[in-house]
Amino acid sequence: MILVTGGAGFIGANFILDWLAQSDEPVINLDKLTYAGNLQNLASLEGDSRHIFVHGDINDQQKIANLFRQYHPRAIIHFAAESHVDRSIHEPEAFIQTNIVGTFRLLDTTYRYWKEQKGEIQHGFRFLHVSTDEVYGSLSKDAPAFTETHPYQPNSPYSASKASSDQLVRAYHHTYGLPTLITNCSNNYGAFQFPEKLIPLMIVNALVGKPLPVYGDGQQIRDWLYVKDHCSAIRRVLQAGMPGETYNIGGWNEKPNIEIVHIICNLLSELHPADYHKLIKYVVDRPGHDRRYAIDARKIERDLGWKPVETFETGIRKTVKWYLDNQDWVANIQSGEYRKWIESHYQEYAG
Repeated sequence: MILVTGGAGFIGANFILDWLAQSDEPVINLDKLTYAGNLQNLASLEGDSRHIFVHGDINDQQKIANLFRQYHPRAIIHFAAESHVDRSIHEPEAFIQTNIVGTFRLLDTTYRYWKEQKGEIQHGFRFLHVSTDEVYGSLSKDAPAFTETHPYQPNSPYSASKASSDQLVRAYHHTYGLPTLITNCSNNYGAFQFPEKLIPLMIVNALVGKPLPVYGDGQQIRDWLYVKDHCSAIRRVLQAGMPGETYNIGGWNEKPNIEIVHIICNLLSELHPADYHKLIKYVVDRPGHDRRYAIDARKIERDLGWKPVETFETGIRKTVKWYLDNQDWVANIQSGEYRKWIESHYQEYAG
């Protein structure tokens, strides 16, 4: 079986759902259930013995050691992380504790488990660390996309914490021989994404007639990756990736934020008719906002034969339709914690 950390979050939940749709290999799902961890994401697995949920923190080394002794996983897929740049600007310490200290404790406990194994069990073990393109910093409009050898230049507490965790994973491979893999992905979107991120925030706000807040001039460019494509890439890296290697995962879909917002408004106007464009409001840009991220995903295609299936046009239509069809899920996650976050980040509109 495999151990997934952060499996109740957006990408982790999608990964587990896809994994169990294609395999009978059980999954141990370790999740702290912070604001973004939601077991409702995995409601379709209720009663499925292949999904073993464990409420816990990656900082709890004793709990992790106990899981290793009880279940003997053949691989760790490490999604658990504090996420979103805006939160890291306001609450950086949580990012240090989870993304850096937590990853260290998970790595160290994993290493102690791994070195006790023998033969093929030890040889076949993998620790796959899921990271972000934000560790590479910001690109100018015409600069080449990030490759796996691009220098790290993180510009926010979030990206700095993820860059630090990447380096710890690298160090545990080169110092101790732990068979690690690192993936750096571009911006994900799709079902079950907490509406602090751009795409679900726009959809959720539009449906109730709230303003659609766009930072600065809206010309920040991101590469967009449909979450199910990301999950398939992770499965492929786990299956065939070379220990010690890093693989960039991208969607080959660079678009400025304001274009994304207009695409969502157009789709909503088609599927749930109303004039959504009038809700667009420009807000004061966040501190140190990176202008452009772009992933060069040629290595994973060349070495492992993976490339995304969805275009942005097909993926965003599926995403908008999912939120329209699952408004109960949206209502349930819009707790006081969510409302408090929205109020603290978007209380003043400009222009």
